[in-house]
Amino acid sequence: MTGFDRRDIIRGMGLALTAGAVPARLLAAPRFATDPFTLGVAAGDPSPDGFVLWTRLAPDPQSPDGGMPPIDVPVRWEVAEDSAFRRIVRAGSARAEARFAHSVHVEVGGLRPHRPHWYRFMVAGGGTSTVGTARTAPAADAPIDRLRLAVAGCQNFEAGYFTAFAHIAREPDLDAVFHYGDYLYEFAARPGAGPRLHLGEELYTLDDYRRRYGQYKADPDLQAAHAAAAFILSFDDHEIDDNWAAGVDKDGNPATVFARRKAAAMQAWYEHMPVRRDQVPIFGGRAYRRIDYGRLVRMHVLDTRSYRSDQLCEGPGRPRSETIKCLPADRPGRTMLGAAQEGWLDQGLANDRQWNFIAQQVMVMPHDVRKDGGNAPVVSSDNWNGYALSRQRLIDSIRRHRLSNVVIASGDAHQNYIGSVPADSNALDGPAIASEFLATSISSGGTGGARHPDELRALDHNPHMQLINNQRGYHLFEMTSASMTADVRVLDQVDRRDGAVSTLARFEVSPTRPGPQLAAGA
Repeated sequence: MTGFDRRDIIRGMGLALTAGAVPARLLAAPRFATDPFTLGVAAGDPSPDGFVLWTRLAPDPQSPDGGMPPIDVPVRWEVAEDSAFRRIVRAGSARAEARFAHSVHVEVGGLRPHRPHWYRFMVAGGGTSTVGTARTAPAADAPIDRLRLAVAGCQNFEAGYFTAFAHIAREPDLDAVFHYGDYLYEFAARPGAGPRLHLGEELYTLDDYRRRYGQYKADPDLQAAHAAAAFILSFDDHEIDDNWAAGVDKDGNPATVFARRKAAAMQAWYEHMPVRRDQVPIFGGRAYRRIDYGRLVRMHVLDTRSYRSDQLCEGPGRPRSETIKCLPADRPGRTMLGAAQEGWLDQGLANDRQWNFIAQQVMVMPHDVRKDGGNAPVVSSDNWNGYALSRQRLIDSIRRHRLSNVVIASGDAHQNYIGSVPADSNALDGPAIASEFLATSISSGGTGGARHPDELRALDHNPHMQLINNQRGYHLFEMTSASMTADVRVLDQVDRRDGAVSTLARFEVSPTRPGPQLAAGA
Protein backbone atom coordinates (compact mmCIF):
# COMPACT_ATOMS: atom_id res chain seq x y z
CA MET A 1 0.00 0.00 0.00
CA THR A 2 1.18 3.51 -0.81
CA GLY A 3 -0.24 7.00 -0.78
CA PHE A 4 -1.17 7.38 2.91
CA ASP A 5 0.61 7.92 6.23
CA ARG A 6 0.97 4.56 8.01
CA ARG A 7 1.10 6.32 11.39
CA ASP A 8 -2.61 7.09 10.98
CA ILE A 9 -3.31 3.38 10.47
CA ILE A 10 -1.45 2.38 13.64
CA ARG A 11 -3.32 5.01 15.63
CA GLY A 12 -6.63 4.06 14.05
CA MET A 13 -6.17 0.33 14.70
CA GLY A 14 -5.38 1.05 18.32
CA LEU A 15 -8.58 3.05 18.72
CA ALA A 16 -10.59 0.33 17.02
CA LEU A 17 -9.21 -2.44 19.22
CA THR A 18 -9.82 -0.35 22.32
CA ALA A 19 -13.45 0.07 21.28
CA GLY A 20 -13.81 -3.62 20.46
CA ALA A 21 -14.49 -2.93 16.76
CA VAL A 22 -13.10 -4.77 13.74
CA PRO A 23 -10.22 -2.75 12.24
CA ALA A 24 -11.51 -3.13 8.66
CA ARG A 25 -14.72 -1.34 9.62
CA LEU A 26 -13.08 1.60 11.37
CA LEU A 27 -13.94 5.06 10.09
CA ALA A 28 -10.70 6.99 9.91
CA ALA A 29 -9.18 9.95 8.11
CA PRO A 30 -5.66 9.00 6.94
CA ARG A 31 -3.38 11.71 5.60
CA PHE A 32 -2.77 11.11 1.89
CA ALA A 33 0.67 11.59 0.39
CA THR A 34 -0.83 11.63 -3.13
CA ASP A 35 -4.20 12.43 -4.69
CA PRO A 36 -6.80 9.80 -3.65
CA PHE A 37 -9.14 10.74 -6.53
CA THR A 38 -6.95 9.33 -9.32
CA LEU A 39 -9.88 7.49 -10.93
CA GLY A 40 -12.09 10.55 -11.28
CA VAL A 41 -15.80 10.90 -10.55
CA ALA A 42 -18.98 9.73 -12.26
CA ALA A 43 -22.76 9.93 -12.14
CA GLY A 44 -25.26 7.41 -13.41
CA ASP A 45 -28.87 6.35 -13.90
CA PRO A 46 -30.61 9.74 -13.79
CA SER A 47 -34.10 9.97 -12.31
CA PRO A 48 -36.36 13.03 -12.06
CA ASP A 49 -35.07 13.80 -8.56
CA GLY A 50 -31.47 12.59 -8.67
CA PHE A 51 -28.83 10.13 -9.83
CA VAL A 52 -26.06 7.91 -8.47
CA LEU A 53 -22.73 9.55 -7.62
CA TRP A 54 -19.51 7.53 -7.70
CA THR A 55 -15.86 7.82 -6.88
CA ARG A 56 -13.17 5.53 -5.48
CA LEU A 57 -10.30 6.45 -3.19
CA ALA A 58 -7.21 5.01 -4.91
CA PRO A 59 -3.94 6.91 -4.51
CA ASP A 60 -2.22 3.91 -6.14
CA PRO A 61 -4.79 2.53 -8.62
CA GLN A 62 -2.53 -0.22 -9.96
CA SER A 63 -2.40 -2.05 -6.63
CA PRO A 64 -5.33 -4.31 -5.65
CA ASP A 65 -6.19 -2.21 -2.60
CA GLY A 66 -5.69 1.07 -4.48
CA GLY A 67 -2.97 2.06 -2.07
CA MET A 68 -5.51 2.35 0.73
CA PRO A 69 -5.43 1.00 4.30
CA PRO A 70 -7.86 -1.76 5.37
CA ILE A 71 -10.21 0.69 7.07
CA ASP A 72 -13.36 2.55 6.06
CA VAL A 73 -12.94 6.27 5.34
CA PRO A 74 -15.59 9.02 5.49
CA VAL A 75 -16.06 11.02 2.30
CA ARG A 76 -18.06 14.24 1.98
CA TRP A 77 -20.11 14.99 -1.13
CA GLU A 78 -21.93 18.04 -2.45
CA VAL A 79 -24.41 18.69 -5.26
CA ALA A 80 -25.03 22.22 -6.51
CA GLU A 81 -27.17 23.95 -9.12
CA ASP A 82 -24.21 26.01 -10.32
CA SER A 83 -20.62 25.18 -11.24
CA ALA A 84 -19.21 27.53 -8.57
CA PHE A 85 -21.14 25.69 -5.81
CA ARG A 86 -22.83 28.84 -4.55
CA ARG A 87 -26.22 27.05 -4.53
CA ILE A 88 -25.53 23.73 -2.84
CA VAL A 89 -28.82 21.82 -2.77
CA ARG A 90 -27.71 18.47 -1.32
CA ALA A 91 -24.71 17.41 0.75
CA GLY A 92 -23.74 14.62 3.08
CA SER A 93 -21.15 12.08 4.16
CA ALA A 94 -20.67 8.58 2.72
CA ARG A 95 -18.50 5.66 3.70
CA ALA A 96 -15.69 4.50 1.42
CA GLU A 97 -15.74 0.87 2.49
CA ALA A 98 -12.56 -1.18 2.41
CA ARG A 99 -14.50 -4.32 1.44
CA PHE A 100 -15.64 -2.55 -1.75
CA ALA A 101 -12.20 -1.16 -2.66
CA HIS A 102 -13.02 2.17 -1.00
CA SER A 103 -15.59 2.97 -3.66
CA VAL A 104 -18.39 5.42 -2.86
CA HIS A 105 -21.94 5.16 -4.19
CA VAL A 106 -24.39 7.90 -3.23
CA GLU A 107 -27.99 7.60 -4.44
CA VAL A 108 -28.94 11.27 -4.41
CA GLY A 109 -32.60 12.32 -4.28
CA GLY A 110 -34.57 15.50 -3.73
CA LEU A 111 -33.21 17.39 -6.74
CA ARG A 112 -35.18 19.42 -9.24
CA PRO A 113 -36.03 17.57 -12.47
CA HIS A 114 -34.63 18.12 -15.95
CA ARG A 115 -31.75 20.42 -15.18
CA PRO A 116 -27.97 20.21 -14.84
CA HIS A 117 -26.29 19.75 -11.47
CA TRP A 118 -22.65 19.81 -10.43
CA TYR A 119 -21.10 17.51 -7.84
CA ARG A 120 -17.80 16.83 -6.05
CA PHE A 121 -16.28 14.76 -3.27
CA MET A 122 -13.98 15.75 -0.40
CA VAL A 123 -11.90 13.64 1.97
CA ALA A 124 -10.00 14.89 5.01
CA GLY A 125 -6.29 14.91 4.34
CA GLY A 126 -6.84 14.23 0.63
CA GLY A 127 -8.43 17.35 -0.77
CA THR A 128 -11.29 17.68 -3.25
CA SER A 129 -12.12 15.71 -6.38
CA THR A 130 -12.62 17.11 -9.83
CA VAL A 131 -16.12 18.45 -10.46
CA GLY A 132 -18.62 16.42 -12.46
CA THR A 133 -21.93 17.38 -13.98
CA ALA A 134 -25.12 15.40 -14.58
CA ARG A 135 -28.67 16.18 -15.65
CA THR A 136 -31.69 14.90 -13.79
CA ALA A 137 -34.38 13.31 -15.94
CA PRO A 138 -37.65 15.16 -16.50
CA ALA A 139 -40.74 14.22 -14.55
CA ALA A 140 -42.40 11.12 -15.95
CA ASP A 141 -45.42 13.02 -17.29
CA ALA A 142 -43.54 16.13 -18.46
CA PRO A 143 -43.88 17.21 -22.10
CA ILE A 144 -40.25 17.79 -23.16
CA ASP A 145 -38.89 19.05 -26.48
CA ARG A 146 -35.88 16.79 -27.02
CA LEU A 147 -33.46 14.20 -25.67
CA ARG A 148 -29.77 14.11 -26.62
CA LEU A 149 -28.03 10.82 -25.99
CA ALA A 150 -24.62 9.36 -26.89
CA VAL A 151 -24.11 5.60 -27.29
CA ALA A 152 -20.68 4.00 -26.89
CA GLY A 153 -18.82 0.92 -25.68
CA CYS A 154 -16.19 -1.74 -26.46
CA GLN A 155 -13.05 -0.02 -25.19
CA ASN A 156 -10.03 -2.31 -25.39
CA PHE A 157 -7.14 -0.50 -23.69
CA GLU A 158 -4.52 -2.28 -25.78
CA ALA A 159 -6.21 -1.71 -29.15
CA GLY A 160 -6.10 2.07 -29.10
CA TYR A 161 -6.65 5.32 -27.26
CA PHE A 162 -10.01 6.35 -25.83
CA THR A 163 -10.07 9.63 -27.77
CA ALA A 164 -13.73 9.13 -28.67
CA PHE A 165 -14.60 9.71 -25.02
CA ALA A 166 -12.84 13.09 -25.11
CA HIS A 167 -15.09 14.05 -28.01
CA ILE A 168 -18.18 12.76 -26.20
CA ALA A 169 -17.21 15.00 -23.27
CA ARG A 170 -17.30 17.99 -25.63
CA GLU A 171 -20.69 17.19 -27.22
CA PRO A 172 -23.09 19.98 -26.16
CA ASP A 173 -26.20 19.48 -24.06
CA LEU A 174 -26.00 15.71 -23.54
CA ASP A 175 -28.71 14.30 -21.32
CA ALA A 176 -26.84 11.01 -20.82
CA VAL A 177 -24.48 8.44 -22.31
CA PHE A 178 -25.65 4.85 -22.79
CA HIS A 179 -22.69 2.49 -22.42
CA TYR A 180 -23.65 -0.85 -23.93
CA GLY A 181 -20.82 -2.79 -22.31
CA ASP A 182 -17.31 -4.21 -22.70
CA TYR A 183 -16.06 -1.46 -20.41
CA LEU A 184 -12.84 -3.45 -20.04
CA TYR A 185 -11.28 -6.58 -21.53
CA GLU A 186 -10.18 -9.55 -19.47
CA PHE A 187 -7.36 -10.69 -21.75
CA ALA A 188 -3.74 -11.04 -20.67
CA ALA A 189 -1.22 -8.55 -21.98
CA ARG A 190 -0.67 -9.00 -25.73
CA PRO A 191 2.54 -7.25 -26.79
CA GLY A 192 2.17 -5.78 -30.27
CA ALA A 193 -1.65 -5.82 -30.18
CA GLY A 194 -1.82 -2.02 -30.17
CA PRO A 195 -0.27 1.18 -28.83
CA ARG A 196 -0.86 0.29 -25.15
CA LEU A 197 -0.39 -2.79 -23.00
CA HIS A 198 -2.55 -4.46 -20.39
CA LEU A 199 -0.94 -5.05 -17.02
CA GLY A 200 -0.92 -8.68 -15.88
CA GLU A 201 -2.38 -11.96 -17.02
CA GLU A 202 -5.99 -12.89 -17.86
CA LEU A 203 -8.39 -11.81 -15.13
CA TYR A 204 -9.82 -14.37 -12.71
CA THR A 205 -9.73 -12.98 -9.16
CA LEU A 206 -11.19 -9.90 -7.51
CA ASP A 207 -7.71 -8.39 -7.23
CA ASP A 208 -7.14 -9.02 -10.96
CA TYR A 209 -10.30 -7.20 -11.98
CA ARG A 210 -9.65 -4.33 -9.56
CA ARG A 211 -6.18 -3.73 -11.00
CA ARG A 212 -7.52 -3.76 -14.56
CA TYR A 213 -10.28 -1.27 -13.70
CA GLY A 214 -7.62 0.88 -12.09
CA GLN A 215 -5.71 0.87 -15.39
CA TYR A 216 -8.75 1.69 -17.52
CA LYS A 217 -10.36 4.30 -15.28
CA ALA A 218 -7.11 6.25 -14.95
CA ASP A 219 -7.49 7.15 -18.65
CA PRO A 220 -8.06 10.94 -18.85
CA ASP A 221 -10.45 10.79 -21.82
CA LEU A 222 -12.69 8.25 -20.11
CA GLN A 223 -12.66 10.37 -16.96
CA ALA A 224 -13.60 13.46 -18.97
CA ALA A 225 -16.66 11.75 -20.45
CA HIS A 226 -17.82 10.55 -17.03
CA ALA A 227 -17.42 14.04 -15.60
CA ALA A 228 -19.40 15.58 -18.46
CA ALA A 229 -22.62 13.54 -18.35
CA ALA A 230 -24.45 10.81 -16.48
CA PHE A 231 -23.83 7.30 -17.81
CA ILE A 232 -26.53 4.65 -18.16
CA LEU A 233 -24.48 1.47 -17.90
CA SER A 234 -24.96 -2.13 -18.86
CA PHE A 235 -22.44 -4.94 -19.09
CA ASP A 236 -21.70 -7.37 -21.90
CA ASP A 237 -19.28 -10.29 -21.95
CA HIS A 238 -15.74 -8.95 -21.50
CA GLU A 239 -16.45 -7.52 -18.06
CA ILE A 240 -16.26 -11.20 -17.07
CA ASP A 241 -15.23 -13.56 -19.87
CA ASP A 242 -15.60 -13.57 -23.65
CA ASN A 243 -19.03 -14.84 -24.78
CA TRP A 244 -20.20 -16.07 -21.38
CA ALA A 245 -23.85 -17.07 -21.14
CA ALA A 246 -25.66 -17.11 -17.78
CA GLY A 247 -23.74 -19.72 -15.75
CA VAL A 248 -21.53 -20.98 -18.60
CA ASP A 249 -18.09 -19.71 -19.64
CA LYS A 250 -16.36 -20.23 -22.97
CA ASP A 251 -13.69 -22.58 -21.59
CA GLY A 252 -15.85 -25.44 -20.33
CA ASN A 253 -15.01 -24.91 -16.66
CA PRO A 254 -17.30 -26.35 -13.98
CA ALA A 255 -20.19 -24.06 -13.09
CA THR A 256 -18.85 -23.56 -9.56
CA VAL A 257 -15.50 -22.36 -10.90
CA PHE A 258 -17.10 -19.88 -13.28
CA ALA A 259 -19.51 -18.71 -10.56
CA ARG A 260 -16.54 -17.63 -8.42
CA ARG A 261 -14.97 -15.76 -11.32
CA LYS A 262 -18.29 -14.13 -12.21
CA ALA A 263 -18.89 -13.03 -8.62
CA ALA A 264 -15.43 -11.44 -8.46
CA ALA A 265 -15.91 -9.68 -11.80
CA MET A 266 -19.35 -8.35 -10.93
CA GLN A 267 -18.20 -7.06 -7.55
CA ALA A 268 -15.36 -5.20 -9.26
CA TRP A 269 -17.83 -3.86 -11.86
CA TYR A 270 -20.03 -2.50 -9.06
CA GLU A 271 -17.02 -1.01 -7.30
CA HIS A 272 -16.14 1.03 -10.41
CA MET A 273 -19.53 2.01 -11.87
CA PRO A 274 -22.11 4.67 -10.93
CA VAL A 275 -24.91 2.13 -10.55
CA ARG A 276 -27.47 1.43 -7.88
CA ARG A 277 -26.89 -1.58 -5.68
CA ASP A 278 -30.22 -3.10 -6.74
CA GLN A 279 -28.92 -3.20 -10.33
CA VAL A 280 -26.18 -5.69 -9.47
CA PRO A 281 -27.14 -9.37 -9.86
CA ILE A 282 -24.67 -10.67 -7.26
CA PHE A 283 -26.45 -8.53 -4.65
CA GLY A 284 -29.82 -9.96 -5.63
CA GLY A 285 -30.64 -7.11 -7.99
CA ARG A 286 -31.29 -7.03 -11.72
CA ALA A 287 -29.51 -5.02 -14.38
CA TYR A 288 -32.50 -4.57 -16.67
CA ARG A 289 -34.56 -1.47 -15.93
CA ARG A 290 -36.56 1.40 -17.44
CA ILE A 291 -35.78 5.11 -17.53
CA ASP A 292 -38.47 7.52 -18.69
CA TYR A 293 -37.61 10.91 -20.17
CA GLY A 294 -40.94 12.63 -19.70
CA ARG A 295 -43.57 11.72 -22.22
CA LEU A 296 -40.98 11.73 -25.01
CA VAL A 297 -38.89 8.59 -24.54
CA ARG A 298 -39.06 5.36 -22.60
CA MET A 299 -35.66 3.65 -22.41
CA HIS A 300 -35.65 -0.10 -21.82
CA VAL A 301 -32.14 -1.15 -20.65
CA LEU A 302 -31.73 -4.90 -21.24
CA ASP A 303 -29.41 -7.58 -19.89
CA THR A 304 -28.64 -10.04 -22.70
CA ARG A 305 -26.04 -12.08 -20.77
CA SER A 306 -27.35 -13.14 -17.37
CA TYR A 307 -30.36 -15.21 -18.42
CA ARG A 308 -29.56 -16.46 -21.92
CA SER A 309 -29.26 -20.05 -23.03
CA ASP A 310 -25.78 -21.22 -24.00
CA GLN A 311 -24.75 -20.36 -27.54
CA LEU A 312 -25.23 -22.90 -30.29
CA CYS A 313 -22.27 -23.66 -32.55
CA GLU A 314 -19.75 -22.69 -29.85
CA GLY A 315 -17.87 -24.67 -27.25
CA PRO A 316 -14.43 -25.29 -25.75
CA GLY A 317 -11.94 -26.65 -28.25
CA ARG A 318 -14.18 -26.07 -31.25
CA PRO A 319 -12.10 -24.39 -33.98
CA ARG A 320 -13.34 -21.08 -35.34
CA SER A 321 -13.22 -22.46 -38.90
CA GLU A 322 -15.90 -24.95 -37.84
CA THR A 323 -17.88 -22.48 -35.72
CA ILE A 324 -18.38 -19.94 -38.51
CA LYS A 325 -19.76 -22.62 -40.86
CA CYS A 326 -22.38 -23.68 -38.33
CA LEU A 327 -25.87 -22.24 -38.78
CA PRO A 328 -27.50 -22.07 -35.33
CA ALA A 329 -30.89 -23.76 -35.52
CA ASP A 330 -32.86 -22.32 -32.63
CA ARG A 331 -35.40 -24.42 -30.79
CA PRO A 332 -38.25 -23.81 -28.32
CA GLY A 333 -37.11 -23.37 -24.76
CA ARG A 334 -34.00 -21.39 -25.65
CA THR A 335 -33.92 -17.74 -24.68
CA MET A 336 -31.90 -14.56 -24.96
CA LEU A 337 -33.54 -12.63 -22.11
CA GLY A 338 -35.16 -15.24 -19.89
CA ALA A 339 -38.91 -15.48 -19.36
CA ALA A 340 -39.10 -12.84 -16.60
CA GLN A 341 -37.21 -10.19 -18.57
CA GLU A 342 -39.18 -10.97 -21.75
CA GLY A 343 -42.44 -10.45 -19.87
CA TRP A 344 -41.13 -7.26 -18.27
CA LEU A 345 -40.14 -5.85 -21.68
CA ASP A 346 -43.47 -6.78 -23.24
CA GLN A 347 -45.30 -5.05 -20.39
CA GLY A 348 -43.09 -1.97 -20.64
CA LEU A 349 -43.72 -1.58 -24.37
CA ALA A 350 -47.38 -0.90 -23.57
CA ASN A 351 -47.06 2.88 -23.26
CA ASP A 352 -48.00 6.04 -25.11
CA ARG A 353 -44.62 7.77 -25.28
CA GLN A 354 -43.35 9.13 -28.57
CA TRP A 355 -40.38 6.75 -28.64
CA ASN A 356 -39.42 3.35 -27.26
CA PHE A 357 -35.62 3.13 -27.08
CA ILE A 358 -34.34 -0.40 -26.43
CA ALA A 359 -30.79 -0.05 -25.09
CA GLN A 360 -28.98 -3.39 -25.17
CA GLN A 361 -25.77 -5.14 -26.09
CA VAL A 362 -25.79 -7.30 -29.25
CA MET A 363 -27.19 -7.14 -32.79
CA VAL A 364 -30.90 -7.85 -33.16
CA MET A 365 -31.47 -7.56 -36.92
CA PRO A 366 -30.58 -10.45 -39.24
CA HIS A 367 -26.97 -10.37 -40.40
CA ASP A 368 -25.26 -12.52 -43.00
CA VAL A 369 -21.58 -12.18 -42.09
CA ARG A 370 -20.18 -14.11 -45.05
CA LYS A 371 -17.00 -12.71 -46.54
CA ASP A 372 -16.76 -11.56 -50.14
CA GLY A 373 -16.92 -14.54 -52.48
CA GLY A 374 -18.77 -16.72 -49.99
CA ASN A 375 -21.58 -18.83 -51.40
CA ALA A 376 -23.51 -19.68 -48.23
CA PRO A 377 -24.97 -17.56 -45.41
CA VAL A 378 -22.97 -17.25 -42.20
CA VAL A 379 -24.49 -15.92 -38.95
CA SER A 380 -23.25 -15.27 -35.43
CA SER A 381 -24.47 -17.54 -32.66
CA ASP A 382 -23.69 -14.98 -29.92
CA ASN A 383 -26.14 -12.23 -30.92
CA TRP A 384 -29.89 -12.41 -31.58
CA ASN A 385 -29.20 -14.27 -34.84
CA GLY A 386 -28.35 -17.26 -32.67
CA TYR A 387 -31.64 -16.82 -30.76
CA ALA A 388 -34.07 -16.43 -33.65
CA LEU A 389 -37.15 -17.50 -31.67
CA SER A 390 -36.39 -14.90 -28.98
CA ARG A 391 -36.10 -12.28 -31.72
CA GLN A 392 -39.42 -13.41 -33.15
CA ARG A 393 -41.08 -13.01 -29.76
CA LEU A 394 -39.72 -9.45 -29.59
CA ILE A 395 -41.09 -8.75 -33.08
CA ASP A 396 -44.45 -10.23 -32.05
CA SER A 397 -44.53 -8.02 -28.96
CA ILE A 398 -43.87 -4.86 -30.98
CA ARG A 399 -46.55 -5.88 -33.48
CA ARG A 400 -49.05 -6.74 -30.74
CA HIS A 401 -48.64 -3.29 -29.20
CA ARG A 402 -48.94 -1.71 -32.67
CA LEU A 403 -45.74 0.25 -32.24
CA SER A 404 -43.95 2.07 -35.04
CA ASN A 405 -41.58 4.01 -32.78
CA VAL A 406 -39.11 1.35 -31.60
CA VAL A 407 -35.40 2.18 -31.95
CA ILE A 408 -32.80 -0.36 -30.84
CA ALA A 409 -29.29 0.66 -29.74
CA SER A 410 -26.69 -2.11 -29.83
CA GLY A 411 -22.95 -2.71 -29.73
CA ASP A 412 -20.44 -5.56 -29.43
CA ALA A 413 -19.55 -5.95 -33.14
CA HIS A 414 -16.77 -3.31 -33.37
CA GLN A 415 -18.33 -1.78 -36.48
CA ASN A 416 -21.16 0.59 -37.35
CA TYR A 417 -24.27 -1.20 -38.60
CA ILE A 418 -27.37 0.90 -39.39
CA GLY A 419 -30.50 -0.86 -40.59
CA SER A 420 -33.98 -2.21 -39.97
CA VAL A 421 -35.34 -5.18 -38.09
CA PRO A 422 -37.63 -6.76 -40.72
CA ALA A 423 -41.14 -7.66 -39.68
CA ASP A 424 -40.49 -10.98 -41.45
CA SER A 425 -36.95 -12.30 -40.94
CA ASN A 426 -37.30 -14.28 -44.19
CA ALA A 427 -38.05 -11.12 -46.18
CA LEU A 428 -35.09 -8.85 -45.45
CA ASP A 429 -36.15 -6.19 -47.94
CA GLY A 430 -39.76 -6.19 -46.70
CA PRO A 431 -41.43 -3.84 -44.19
CA ALA A 432 -39.52 -2.92 -41.04
CA ILE A 433 -40.79 -3.45 -37.50
CA ALA A 434 -38.00 -1.42 -35.78
CA SER A 435 -34.85 0.58 -36.48
CA GLU A 436 -31.45 -0.55 -35.23
CA PHE A 437 -28.31 1.50 -34.68
CA LEU A 438 -25.34 -0.65 -33.70
CA ALA A 439 -22.57 1.65 -32.51
CA THR A 440 -18.97 0.85 -33.30
CA SER A 441 -16.27 0.47 -30.67
CA ILE A 442 -14.36 3.16 -28.84
CA SER A 443 -11.06 1.41 -29.59
CA SER A 444 -11.56 -2.35 -30.03
CA GLY A 445 -10.36 -3.45 -33.44
CA GLY A 446 -7.89 -0.60 -33.80
CA THR A 447 -8.11 2.29 -36.23
CA GLY A 448 -9.86 0.36 -39.01
CA GLY A 449 -11.21 1.94 -42.18
CA ALA A 450 -14.33 2.30 -44.29
CA ARG A 451 -14.75 -1.48 -44.61
CA HIS A 452 -12.87 -4.66 -43.88
CA PRO A 453 -11.12 -5.51 -47.17
CA ASP A 454 -13.00 -8.82 -47.42
CA GLU A 455 -16.42 -7.24 -46.71
CA LEU A 456 -16.70 -4.76 -49.57
CA ARG A 457 -19.84 -6.55 -50.83
CA ALA A 458 -21.40 -7.07 -47.39
CA LEU A 459 -24.47 -4.94 -48.13
CA ASP A 460 -25.34 -7.21 -51.05
CA HIS A 461 -26.30 -9.95 -48.58
CA ASN A 462 -27.97 -7.56 -46.13
CA PRO A 463 -30.48 -5.44 -48.09
CA HIS A 464 -32.16 -4.24 -44.87
CA MET A 465 -28.97 -2.43 -43.80
CA GLN A 466 -28.16 1.14 -44.80
CA LEU A 467 -24.57 1.35 -43.60
CA ILE A 468 -21.66 -0.87 -42.58
CA ASN A 469 -18.50 0.92 -41.50
CA ASN A 470 -15.30 -0.20 -39.73
CA GLN A 471 -14.09 2.99 -38.04
CA ARG A 472 -14.04 3.71 -34.31
CA GLY A 473 -16.33 6.24 -32.66
CA TYR A 474 -19.84 6.55 -31.19
CA HIS A 475 -23.43 7.48 -32.07
CA LEU A 476 -25.19 10.70 -31.15
CA PHE A 477 -29.01 10.77 -31.00
CA GLU A 478 -31.39 13.67 -30.85
CA MET A 479 -35.03 12.71 -30.32
CA THR A 480 -38.02 15.04 -30.63
CA SER A 481 -41.73 14.34 -30.92
CA ALA A 482 -41.51 14.70 -34.72
CA SER A 483 -38.33 12.77 -35.56
CA MET A 484 -35.10 11.23 -34.39
CA THR A 485 -31.69 11.97 -35.90
CA ALA A 486 -28.63 9.80 -35.39
CA ASP A 487 -25.12 11.01 -36.21
CA VAL A 488 -22.49 8.35 -36.86
CA ARG A 489 -19.38 9.95 -35.36
CA VAL A 490 -16.07 8.40 -36.44
CA LEU A 491 -12.39 8.94 -35.64
CA ASP A 492 -9.61 9.11 -38.20
CA GLN A 493 -7.35 6.95 -35.98
CA VAL A 494 -6.90 5.60 -32.45
CA ASP A 495 -3.22 4.61 -32.70
CA ARG A 496 -2.14 7.98 -31.31
CA ARG A 497 -3.75 10.44 -28.96
CA ASP A 498 -5.97 13.29 -30.19
CA GLY A 499 -7.59 11.60 -33.18
CA ALA A 500 -9.98 13.87 -35.10
CA VAL A 501 -13.72 13.21 -35.11
CA SER A 502 -16.18 13.77 -37.95
CA THR A 503 -19.76 12.87 -38.83
CA LEU A 504 -19.72 10.04 -41.35
CA ALA A 505 -23.49 10.02 -41.88
CA ARG A 506 -26.73 11.30 -40.42
CA PHE A 507 -29.89 9.22 -40.35
CA GLU A 508 -33.49 10.14 -39.61
CA VAL A 509 -36.33 8.03 -38.23
CA SER A 510 -40.01 8.92 -38.06
CA PRO A 511 -42.02 7.79 -35.02
CA THR A 512 -44.77 6.69 -37.41
CA ARG A 513 -42.59 4.72 -39.84
CA PRO A 514 -39.85 2.34 -38.65
CA GLY A 515 -36.59 2.16 -40.56
CA PRO A 516 -33.69 4.65 -40.74
CA GLN A 517 -33.37 6.94 -43.75
CA LEU A 518 -30.26 8.82 -44.79
CA ALA A 519 -30.86 12.48 -44.02
CA ALA A 520 -31.25 14.84 -46.95
CA GLY A 521 -27.88 16.29 -47.90
CA ALA A 522 -25.97 13.90 -45.64
